[in-house]
Amino acid sequence: MIPGSNKDHPGFLESFRYALEGFITAVATERNIKVQLLVGALAIIAGIVLRIDALSWALITLCIGLVLFAELVNTAIEAIVDLATQEIHPLAKRAKDIAAASVFMLAIMAAIVGLIVFGHALGLC
Repeated sequence: MIPGSNKDHPGFLESFRYALEGFITAVATERNIKVQLLVGALAIIAGIVLRIDALSWALITLCIGLVLFAELVNTAIEAIVDLATQEIHPLAKRAKDIAAASVFMLAIMAAIVGLIVFGHALGLC
């Protein structure tokens, strides 16, 4: 139920449509998610070229998914903060900065995993 309305929850398939719409909106409007999709695609290509094993694929795909997830959540938090206040407020800045920092930290961790996985595949580790 949508708060303040008599509408029922959307159906199962309609929920997927909304999720896809949100993803398409994020890709169309957010530069960082485009960069993260590109880096993810390059990691997949590198994995194919280097013929990484199943566990390495699991790690790489998990990292790609987590970074994209974090960026989507960050984008949602920024939109909510912008909806809540149009003025420059220290708490709004703090919320946005911390949300962005969470994506940054996860991206660093994903890069480290990538270095380990691809370094091992290249015989460097």
